[in-house]
Amino acid sequence: MNLLRKILFPFALLYGLITSIRNFLFDIGILKSYSFDLPIIAVGNLSVGGTGKTPQIEYLIRLLSDKYKIATLSRGYKRQSSGFLLAQADSNAKIIGDEPFQFFKKFPSIQVAVDADRKNGIEQLLLQKEKPKVILLDDAYQHRKVKAGFYILLTSFGDLYSDDFMLPTGNLRESGSGAKRANVIIVTKCPYDLSPDEQDDIKKRLKVAENQELYFTFIAYEEFIYGENQKINVNEIKAATKLLVAGIAKPEPFFTYLKNSNDAFLSFPDHHNFTDKDILEIKNSAQNNIIITTEKDYMRLKGSLPNEQLFYLPIKSTFISASENFDKTIIDYVGTSTRNR
Repeated sequence: MNLLRKILFPFALLYGLITSIRNFLFDIGILKSYSFDLPIIAVGNLSVGGTGKTPQIEYLIRLLSDKYKIATLSRGYKRQSSGFLLAQADSNAKIIGDEPFQFFKKFPSIQVAVDADRKNGIEQLLLQKEKPKVILLDDAYQHRKVKAGFYILLTSFGDLYSDDFMLPTGNLRESGSGAKRANVIIVTKCPYDLSPDEQDDIKKRLKVAENQELYFTFIAYEEFIYGENQKINVNEIKAATKLLVAGIAKPEPFFTYLKNSNDAFLSFPDHHNFTDKDILEIKNSAQNNIIITTEKDYMRLKGSLPNEQLFYLPIKSTFISASENFDKTIIDYVGTSTRNR
């Protein structure tokens, strides 16, 4: 913890008090939460950024979209628009945000919407000619104006909420007691060989309740990088001289996975809107070498860099164990909710 964060400790206590009062008012009904007559799954975290919400949403899309009409609803962080928008053929990352645009491009059968007001966003989705049967709320754990039917809470292996503190001293948006609202807790970005004893230790540290399920996942990289018109095997590209570019919260694992001693690196803030100056810096740093970025950054860089030079590396959220139990929990919730409508 740096000195400035220590100095801001009194503000963290005040922020914690304010968020606790807010949650209490929702809990007792003074502040109203709205429920809807369809399955709604909220995926979020207690901390700011970097817990792997996007690959977890994609996991749910793959799990459910063959059987149900799915819609994702996101805030559309840093988008250059406002209000409710439903992704269309002419949408782009600037208009709807990089993560929603990624969902839209990868899963053409689903509806992708953005609205900072999740209640209004759901209402607008239900007014569509083709209504969704299931809505996935992206980064909506603190958006208590909507009461989802199922909550998935993510916490990163290297930054557990039980070891963190409130903003601005730490990175928590609300206190660790907020975890009690979760149906499922997933520890993300784990080592793939995390032992059962280590898992048990984390379970104790998180104080997982008896009515909650706990799972552990790791980030699996795909075996190819992808460009506009081609793909290249990762093992082949690791030895090549290249430029690695990332505008995500925690880029170190991405760099470590692909780098060799001859590579250059450029790191930008999370959800960074690349300027003309940034594009020039990337071109100058890459020279004629290949440029590899994250899938999320690719959505913002595509069209600004040469197609033959720009590639991205997809990732997936992979369960260390018991994925079939998680799948069954989600499928049972959606199926039961759908039958009870």
